[in-house]
Amino acid sequence: MNLRLRFLEYEDLDDLCALAEMHSHGLTTLPPDREVLKQKLEYAVASIQSPVRRPNGQLYFFGLEDLDTDQVVGTSAIVSKVGGFEPFYAYELKELTHRSKELGIHNKHRVLSLVEIHNGPTEIGSLFLHPDYRRGKAGKLLSLTRFLYMAQYPERFEPTVIAEMRGVVDERGNSPFWEAIGRHFFPMDFPTADYLSVVKKSVIADLMPRHPIYVDMLPMKAQEVINRVHPKTEPALAILQKQGFAFTGSVDIFDGGPVVSCQLPDIKAVQTSKVGMVASIQPTVAGETALIMNCCDTPFAAIGQIQETRSYTLDLAISVALAESLLLQIGDSVRYLKV
Repeated sequence: MNLRLRFLEYEDLDDLCALAEMHSHGLTTLPPDREVLKQKLEYAVASIQSPVRRPNGQLYFFGLEDLDTDQVVGTSAIVSKVGGFEPFYAYELKELTHRSKELGIHNKHRVLSLVEIHNGPTEIGSLFLHPDYRRGKAGKLLSLTRFLYMAQYPERFEPTVIAEMRGVVDERGNSPFWEAIGRHFFPMDFPTADYLSVVKKSVIADLMPRHPIYVDMLPMKAQEVINRVHPKTEPALAILQKQGFAFTGSVDIFDGGPVVSCQLPDIKAVQTSKVGMVASIQPTVAGETALIMNCCDTPFAAIGQIQETRSYTLDLAISVALAESLLLQIGDSVRYLKV
């Protein structure tokens, strides 16, 4: 497969809509709604065209392009900061202790408390890959390039990075967590409410319960999916955990999926990626496999073979095909991560 990652553009709307139709319920940030996706693309293009002084909710929206077919076959994204006028909502899992000295009883109970964050962290999300491409290292290219971009431009992002992982939802759009809680406050099914939270986020503040919810009072099916990911999301979670992300104790308010977090400097790809210079472009290169991103405001990234010709100065040899894919010339800088 001849793949590269790049920022999405206006012309990618049709491909983006086709991808959105492929996934099952629960991927909130990629709804199968052409108008919503068009607005998302417009905001993403505006984000990369505007000067950046600090993280202010900019959307960096990446697309995985098959260069043989000129089609976008996957997506991933970074929101530089969540909160502001549209708060970030989650349930925080807490443990309360109830004691009775008279009866000698000491009980611990988990509760869900709604939190509303206005000055939030950086968030990664929108990770989706066409089923035909879920092999090889395509998933790593989609996920890890975001961290290379953060490593290159840390001033554009908050020091804390989170990801809301997709919770347990079946193929018909049924969520045990939603049926136990959200259904009582939103007179609609999970897919409808999930979509509504994208286009009209204010409904969350208007309708969600403000008082703590005791987990023990929920149906067992709902309790079992709290802080669990959708089976198709397990590979994405595994990649993030290897990068240093850990469970925060917060979960999504609709499907109960976990929120994971890591400090930006502690992300493995940020720590271990290197900046080198293209010193040689050859017909073929037999070396180490690496994820390579060109160092510019509009990045291209791909996985290919590299040779560190002088490791102390990080001069690199790359192939002609890789140079053409990433628009690289001798003397250009790249950030790379051995995978």
